[in-house]
Amino acid sequence: MSCLLLLRLTQRFHLVLCTTTLGLLLGAGAALAEAGKSELLLYCGITMVRPMTEIAQAFEKRESVKVTLAQGGSEDLYQAARKSGVGDLYLPGEPSYREKHLPEGLLGEFQLVGYNQLAIIVAKGNPKKVKADPRELLRKDLTASIGNATSGSVGKESKDVLDQLKIYHAVVSAVAFLAPDSRGLSTALKKGEVDVVLNWRATGFFADNVDKLEVIDLDPKLARPQALLLNLLTFSRHKELARRFIAFAAGEEGQAIFRKHGFLDNRSRP
Repeated sequence: MSCLLLLRLTQRFHLVLCTTTLGLLLGAGAALAEAGKSELLLYCGITMVRPMTEIAQAFEKRESVKVTLAQGGSEDLYQAARKSGVGDLYLPGEPSYREKHLPEGLLGEFQLVGYNQLAIIVAKGNPKKVKADPRELLRKDLTASIGNATSGSVGKESKDVLDQLKIYHAVVSAVAFLAPDSRGLSTALKKGEVDVVLNWRATGFFADNVDKLEVIDLDPKLARPQALLLNLLTFSRHKELARRFIAFAAGEEGQAIFRKHGFLDNRSRP
């Protein structure tokens, strides 16, 4: 299958995903308005769903509120929030999404809650002896996958790293497919559909991955840690509650949860 066709297919998938998510969120927003409940809606990038779910559960016990997570690729989630005008918080997988969309006026104050870092991930034991070099994705004896740069943070970061080495287009042409997000990459690797992926390193330490996958760290000068910025949406109807949630996620209890799930916390110095 050609690179162009792959890109078209994945872009079509993301359009359907975003449209479906938008419809669900609009329905949820209407239900919340009717119920008159204090409920926070957090648009959360796939990779951070596990720590943020645990943080949300702890916050619910403290505040007696409901925190709902909408999960997906960072760009898809932002577009769903923008089109619906429903929600309170936005956590993308890297800071460029804030920089890109800040002029639109939907992203307000924020706090740093941790760091993402790109890595090579392979099956446990590294049976194909993959080295800590993104050029390994071009090996003829390996089946590889990377994320789609148009939908999620892991794809965008992979493009940035591969562009530094001037091999992005060569890798896109060589991979078996472009995955929509970090979860898709992990699933393909565990199913044996691919031998190697570029993915956020924290995914290799998730409970259901740690016994099956192995992280190969890249040079931090090449794969720099990316700040995770938890943003308040300016159209939030529960701003004070959302601010308390942000402070909780950035505080001691929230940061302990991030570390537990394999992330660098907000006190780390990249």
